Amino acid sequence: MSATVTLAKTAGFCYGVDRAVTMLYDLVERGTPVCTLGPIIHNPQVIDDLRQRGVAILEKAEDALPGTQVVIRAHGVPKQVFDLLESRGVDYVDATCPYVLKIHRIVERHTTPDTVLLIAGDETHPEVQGFRSRSKGASFVFNSPEEFRRLTQEHPEFSEKELILVAQTTFSVLSWKKIYENFQKLYTNSKSFDTICKATQNRQIEAETLAKQSDCMIVIGGRFSSNTEKLRQVCEPFCPTYLVERAAELREIDFSGCRSIGVTAGASTPAGIIKEVLFTMSEIINENETKT
Repeated sequence: MSATVTLAKTAGFCYGVDRAVTMLYDLVERGTPVCTLGPIIHNPQVIDDLRQRGVAILEKAEDALPGTQVVIRAHGVPKQVFDLLESRGVDYVDATCPYVLKIHRIVERHTTPDTVLLIAGDETHPEVQGFRSRSKGASFVFNSPEEFRRLTQEHPEFSEKELILVAQTTFSVLSWKKIYENFQKLYTNSKSFDTICKATQNRQIEAETLAKQSDCMIVIGGRFSSNTEKLRQVCEPFCPTYLVERAAELREIDFSGCRSIGVTAGASTPAGIIKEVLFTMSEIINENETKT
């Protein structure tokens, strides 16, 4: 019996990533001298292609020169970066995902010097750093229900403060549910905002459902992509799960005994790479059948 490969309907570019990449390529096609502040998205193939087209990737806003257009990445940047670019007269195009911008507005509108901003997410992620930069008061970051529990124990003064709770757009849906429930029990007079991107929620739910029906899962995406890593974590409890950046990596995986293979992809994974992976999967399956 031949193995079947099922591709998740939600696999691939989300709206925010597609918008940012399209904006950048439009500028490149027009011949505009352009650079990005950090990688526009977390996908090595896209970044390599942009470099070949002459797009420079800056590490610091200070490196941006007047006369060059800076494209702000989909994850957004801290508020101080915009202030610096404007003070130096550097033109920029803001390709920050609209869902991330929505959280910026929530933080700016609801925080005061006396409030405490709580963020469910990765402290080192540029998206989270952007949230913290817009808080008018103190802010804390935690990456799991366990970390949230420890934080509340270490800060009993939270019960006397006004708290604002938000999440990184690509945060784990399951972890967020546990954190949200605990937050509601502990701090009845505080505000919480469910800021996980709906596309992320749908992608994680579909990936879990597919993993439960499959003998193994392939997750396509960059290894430094937050949403891709979350997909791997969602699938792992139900079947062997492999994260691949390129189709060639499939050759290192043993698919013997797999009759149903599920495939999903992170929000920063281009359609071309997904097609390449599916084509290679088909080749491997045919080769295995021939050997049998």
